[in-house]
Amino acid sequence: QVQLVESGGGPVEAGGSLRLSCAASVRAFSYSHLGWFRQAPGKEREFVAGMSWTGGFEYADSVKGRFTASRDNAKNSVYLQMDNLKPEDTAIYYCAVKPPLSPDYRYWGQGTQVTVSS
Repeated sequence: QVQLVESGGGPVEAGGSLRLSCAASVRAFSYSHLGWFRQAPGKEREFVAGMSWTGGFEYADSVKGRFTASRDNAKNSVYLQMDNLKPEDTAIYYCAVKPPLSPDYRYWGQGTQVTVSS
């Protein structure tokens, strides 16, 4: 059974940091494309960061220079280090997995709430 479990969210003041973690029980994790997304109240879900299995990274312009994604294939885990947080970063954050040969992110976690106060 595929399962993704996020943790590490919570309240934080503007300028602070949080580190999100996502543990995934997914086959072929090492060869999967991994991503972080977020959804703020009243808004559509948006892309935050992505990591290819070959080591490539991409970030949304709104988080470049502040967020850093990483993965640990030995632990089937993915992380999102978030620094210099802003109130507009407040959202539910989701990790996602795009398995090999899949055109889309197929597996999603349940989400973890991040709330940044000014």
